[in-house]
Parts: sequence; C-alpha cells; structure tokens
Amino acid sequence: MSAPRRTGDLGDGTYRNPVLAADWSDPDVLRVGDDFYLTASSFGRAPGLPLLHSRDLVNWTLLGHALERLEPAEAFTAPRHDCGVWAPSLRHHAGRFWIFWGDPDHGVFQINAPAIRGPWSAPHLLKAGKGLIDACPLWDEESGEAFLVHAYAKSRAGVKNRLTGHRMSPDGRELLDEGRVLIDGDQLPGWFTLEGPKVYRHDGHYWIFAPAGGVESGWQGAFRSRSFFGPYEERVVLEQGATGVNGPHQGGWVRTGAGEDWFLHFQQRGPYGRVVHLQPMRWDASGWPVLGAGGTPVDVHAKPALPAQPVTAPATDDDFPGGRFGRQWQWTANPRDGWASAHAGDGLRLTCVRSPDGVRDLRRVPHLLTQRLPLRPSRIEAGLRLAAPAAGARAGLAVLGDAYAWIGLERAEDGTARLVHRFAERAADAERAAATARPAPDGTVRLRVDITDGARCRFRADTGDGAGFLPSGQVFAATPWRWVGALLGLFAAAPPGPGPAGTALFTHFRVVPDPHSPLDPEEESRT
Repeated sequence: MSAPRRTGDLGDGTYRNPVLAADWSDPDVLRVGDDFYLTASSFGRAPGLPLLHSRDLVNWTLLGHALERLEPAEAFTAPRHDCGVWAPSLRHHAGRFWIFWGDPDHGVFQINAPAIRGPWSAPHLLKAGKGLIDACPLWDEESGEAFLVHAYAKSRAGVKNRLTGHRMSPDGRELLDEGRVLIDGDQLPGWFTLEGPKVYRHDGHYWIFAPAGGVESGWQGAFRSRSFFGPYEERVVLEQGATGVNGPHQGGWVRTGAGEDWFLHFQQRGPYGRVVHLQPMRWDASGWPVLGAGGTPVDVHAKPALPAQPVTAPATDDDFPGGRFGRQWQWTANPRDGWASAHAGDGLRLTCVRSPDGVRDLRRVPHLLTQRLPLRPSRIEAGLRLAAPAAGARAGLAVLGDAYAWIGLERAEDGTARLVHRFAERAADAERAAATARPAPDGTVRLRVDITDGARCRFRADTGDGAGFLPSGQVFAATPWRWVGALLGLFAAAPPGPGPAGTALFTHFRVVPDPHSPLDPEEESRT
C-alpha cells in the first residue's frame, strides 16, 4: 500500500518541503549540542506543548509533551479547540530548557526543566491579561539582562499589530517594568497583523523575527536594533513570490554546529492546518538575513551539512501495547481518570462515558482522543469491538473539525450492535445520519477512511459478513477550526443514565500513505 515519500527526506541528500506534513502550528526550534528540538502550538488539547527531536532538521520524531494539563485547569474541563497554548518559544539557558507561551484568555506562562524529557515545572503565570500572545524570552549573554517580547490578539486585547517588550528577572518569574511598545505595525506602511515574535542577539543587534499579513497570505519580517527597546528597522525576508507556498511565515531561526543557518516556518493548508517548511538562510552584505531562494520558499533543497540520519517522521500508528496509547495522542480537554481503562492485554479500552454531548455533538466531547490529520493522501484504519451493553452506547473513528463525521458501532435498544455513520455540519448544533445503519452481528468491525487531496474523506467498514470493506455515505470534506487543522479521533460515549455503560476496545490504528484505492471518479461525481 505504501508509495514513495512525497515530502521530507528524499534519500539522495535533498529534502522536499514540508518537512513536517501535518499541523505542527507556529513552530519554534532550538539546538543543544548535536540535537535539535522543536515545539508547536497545541491549543486546547492535552497533553500540550509537543516536543520533537531531530539530528538533521529534516527527520523528526516526537519525544512527548511538556505540559501534562492545561492551566487554569478549570478552564479546560471541556473542549476549547482554538484557545489554550498559542505560539510557544523554546529556549535553553542556565542548563535548563524553557518554554514560554501566551494563552489569549489568561496571559503569558512559562515552564522549565533540566532535560528535554523533564520533569517540567508547573506552569507559572508571568504576565496576566487578556489577549497576550506569542511570548518569547531573551537572555542577553552580552549584557546579562533578560527580556520578554509578546504580541496581542485583538479579539481579547482590543489591539493588535504591535509588539511589546519587558525587562524580565533572570529566573523568568517576574517582569521588571510596565513594558514598552517595541514595534508598532500601524506606523509601518502596508504592515498589518504583526505577531509571532522570536527575539535573538546577533552581530551586535537585537533581532526580532516576526510575521505579518495574516495566517493564509502573510510574510516574514525581520527587525533589528542596537538597543532592545529600539528603534527598529525592518525588512521583509520571506514571502510567497511566484511559488505555490502561501503565507510562508512564523517560525524560528537555528544555527547548526557547522555554522549553517536555517529557518523553520509554517504554511497554512486549510483542513490540514499549518505544515512546517525548512528554509536555508544566509546573511547579505548589509547584515540582513536572506531566507529561502532569495526571499521566496524552496521546494527541494540540499539537506543541512550534518551526518546522515534514518528517514523518520512523528509516529501515527498504534497497537496500544499493554492497553496504553502512544505519545502522538491528545485529549480534546484536560483528561479525567477512567476515560481509558487499564487492562492486561493489548488494545485501547475506552470507557463509554455517559453525557448528552457524546450522543449529540462530538465537538463538545472532552473524552475524545485525537491526532493530527496527515497532509499526504492516506488510508486510516482502526479495529473496534463494542463491549458496552447499554442502549445507545457508541464508539468510533472520527474526522473532527468545525464540521465532523464518524463511523463506528452503536448498541441498539434490542441489544444488537449496528454499524452507524453520522456527521454534523459547521452551523449545526447536532449530528445526523450519513448512511443507513446496518447490522454488525458480533459487535466487531474494521473501520477505514480513505483521504485524498483536499482532505476528501471516503468512509468504509467491514463488519465481517464476507462482503469486505463497503463504502458508507457520501464523501466528506474535512474542515478546520479557525486556527486548528482537522483531527483524527477515537471515542466511546453513551447517553445519560444510571450505572456504567461499558467499554469499547480499539485493537489497532493505522495511517498508510497513498492508498491504492482513493476516491474513484464515479464516487467523486456523486458529491
């Protein structure tokens, strides 16, 4: 079923963008010794703040997450898909790893750890307030001072298009002044939605790399000054140009041990979210950075001059050994005990949690286990056994976003299991049937979603009746939330009622790139 890789390491000393072909939004990158680390926005999912590792900036693996639960905890007991952790910054200082981020509803937080795998400190609220986003620290080795820069979300703060700077205590625990506007985008002709700053010290200047122009069509700016508090001069250093890479901006600069400079940034890809590109970077004669191919994104390029590494990507598949799910999974809110039941065998046993939302609208369900939608056309497959005896208990495989669809099993009033396929439109506040239910005699099923270009999803199922995988319903086009790409999800739920409803067992989960059976022309014509 597999086909040659269409992105990432091409195996001949070159790579093709994007190097991370899923929604690793608002990336920041760091080198410590021979190792590169990356984190990204995780919004309202838990655990949050993913930690990725690479030795060559092209092949990445997921180490885990730095934030076990979102804070304040009471604000994330239910899904808040576009809230939470926005645009974190990852740094290494005084022998510790540091992550700063802005929560648009609560303020600027930081955590730190002696090693990338932790243990990470509890979140510390450094600056409280509404609309404070995209925070980045700087420990200036030349002056011994520490600083913080952040941007604003107009939806909460009432202002945007400006960056504010503070002096900060070296331990990152408090700000030492009221802050000053470092860069006011309203004073720069043609600049709007200035945000996402990353601050550095280089060649006698303070540098702020910051995007502007909006998520889908913006550009990457660079600002420099001899003083942290300005004044700053500006330049556009990366833009779409004649390429097909819309809005190439917001990310981080990193220098290899050999002295090469590189820049990682995102590209908004609709339902797939924000995929990550790697650009070569150099400095021109006047000391300004030049990103990509003279200021526009590269498609294929020579890899960094670093030792060859195995071709890898963040994990997607899972056999749930020992009943545990892999580090690629995140709940849609802070988890509670009992959502996933421990057991001695393999497979993921999810409790059919009783709630009205679980049988009405999956977008409101906190006990939904998710991972990112792959950019490449893929076949998603999961095995499911419904062991819940309660009428109305259900479990399935979902493509989740502002609209969603799922396929799985439901316990009927007469005690039989049936295959069901349901969906909900963007504006709808409840789901409805996508296909006629059919029997699943032994309460087991293999579920499949074939996803082609444009995130067009064809649902199929094999109930074990000898007919094999049969298509179900119409083609569903995955949709993102406002800032978050669509997700793949596993869930188990039941309607309100007395006593436990039972459990569902997922035997495996697979993501196979480039299936040989994509949507056929006849099926496409029916959409």
